[in-house]
Amino acid sequence: MSLAQQEPAAINPRNPHGLGDPNDTTLRKVEREVLIPKIMRDRARSELCPKEVADFEECCKASSIFMVATCRKQNSALMDCLSRWYKNEAFKEECKAIYLQERAEYRSTGIPKKNRVEKI
Repeated sequence: MSLAQQEPAAINPRNPHGLGDPNDTTLRKVEREVLIPKIMRDRARSELCPKEVADFEECCKASSIFMVATCRKQNSALMDCLSRWYKNEAFKEECKAIYLQERAEYRSTGIPKKNRVEKI
């Protein structure tokens, strides 16, 4: 038989698109050390420390090349806020749950988050 005449492989219900089991909650090293911290960083900057981020950005824009010396206070305030959230275990678990939900959706649909469109 040629390749065109072979029957299609049966779809594994635990791995519908060949991307892994959507219900699997184990994490690879890159997910633990890179992807989940990226979600933590993005959420902390946009949702939890927006005032500190805005203050630091404004200072940097105003002082251009001298920002290293002139924006120390704003930078330390931003780092304090971000590190407080990075060390918060409840926040880390929340971001882990968000990541696992996004990964499960990708594995079950085969569509990456950036290409998914919410239907109203």
